[in-house]
Amino acid sequence: MHRIAVVPGSFDPITLGHIDVIERAAGLFDELHVLVVHNPGKTALLPIAQRVALIEKSVRDGGLPDNIKVTSWSVGLLVDYCTDVGASVLVKGIRSQIDVAYETPMAIVNRDLAGVETVFLLPNPAHAHVSSSLVRQVAALGGDVSPYVPAAVANYLQSPRE
Repeated sequence: MHRIAVVPGSFDPITLGHIDVIERAAGLFDELHVLVVHNPGKTALLPIAQRVALIEKSVRDGGLPDNIKVTSWSVGLLVDYCTDVGASVLVKGIRSQIDVAYETPMAIVNRDLAGVETVFLLPNPAHAHVSSSLVRQVAALGGDVSPYVPAAVANYLQSPRE
């Protein structure tokens, strides 16, 4: 059986914690889709296409397995994407009890809607404190984000843009 999973997220920007979860999930499944989704509750720093490009570069430069596909989804339910690609599992990184409380109802609804299970992966403790919003704050104030994000992201965030 070909096992396909999806790691969804806004990845605005992708962090080393995300990369850790993606790498470990890629080892558990035959095919892993990293899916950039729009979160209407957040104001985005990076356009979706730029997030996809940075994730692709981070995966490639980081030597991650070649069973990882990076794409985006902006219309419809997440489980619709899973059904379209034949994925039966969502993978979510969980940093704290707050994440568990937030993710649990969604996991139950996704299972009810389409039979898609959710697997929670705990982070490497070295990255458990890092979030995309923290990275955005540090970058906006001119701080060094390189300890928290892949090199491609640090270079992009620290380069001057018009």
